[in-house]
Amino acid sequence: MAIQNSEKLNHLGHLLPEGLLVDAAWLEKQSYSRALRSQYVASGWLEQPVRGVFRRPRGEVSWEQAVISLQTLLEYPVSVGGRTALELQGYAHYLPYAQLQVHLYSDAKLPGWVYKLPIEPELVVHNRQRFLPAVEVPSWATSLTESSAGGGNALPGGLRISPWGHWNWPLIVSTPERAFLEYLDELPNRATFHMADTFMEGLGNLRPRHLQPLLEATRSIKVKRLFFFFADRQRHAWLKWIDRSRIDLGSGKRMLVKGGVLDPAYQITVPAEFAREEGNGISRSISPSG
Repeated sequence: MAIQNSEKLNHLGHLLPEGLLVDAAWLEKQSYSRALRSQYVASGWLEQPVRGVFRRPRGEVSWEQAVISLQTLLEYPVSVGGRTALELQGYAHYLPYAQLQVHLYSDAKLPGWVYKLPIEPELVVHNRQRFLPAVEVPSWATSLTESSAGGGNALPGGLRISPWGHWNWPLIVSTPERAFLEYLDELPNRATFHMADTFMEGLGNLRPRHLQPLLEATRSIKVKRLFFFFADRQRHAWLKWIDRSRIDLGSGKRMLVKGGVLDPAYQITVPAEFAREEGNGISRSISPSG
């Protein structure tokens, strides 16, 4: 019996890399009973950051370890997006303060224990299909052993792999093109015009061939109008390669800022300091009912 238990322990060492997280259901599926789990915890071979969640000890739990565990071992359709993805890819060096939240985008509800983990910063989860179609991520992209040989870092739907840690584990994040659209979706309640403008100022290397399909697939009229509003302000060279005729901007006015100024080109209200001239004057604001 001792030999059998030793073999199971060695096998679990191959299945579960140090630091990554799994739940009781995952261990049960791998034939590790409650009794065995309790034995491993008692011996210090496994630890429980929160009830029902296990990992092989390796320092403090990081948000990257939590997300990689969800994406790979637990197979949740989740990615890092929005402001966090932009920060990870080097677009935050000019921002006035550090991000206190990690923004995740998921096609499915994440388990409740995710929000109880003893980690900082706070994990904020968004619906990944809110305004873009579901993403089919190939299986090699979520493999801890095969992702580096699976065909590069590019993934469908404006996602990419950002290798993380000593073992280059695959952390799936939004490309800058997708991440900026995700950030715009947070305007005006959980993101600011100033920050969006600052991000766009630094996005001089966006790729039109990646932007075009994302903009065409985006269902949010607000996001598409805001995108072009900020792109027009910064006048990046790539903007001329976007075919606007294939992008539906809808019709009618959109009130984004109460008491704001109506932008004449995109029919959205913006803060007064972002207003553009219309003829010899400034366009008027619209009421909430407008």
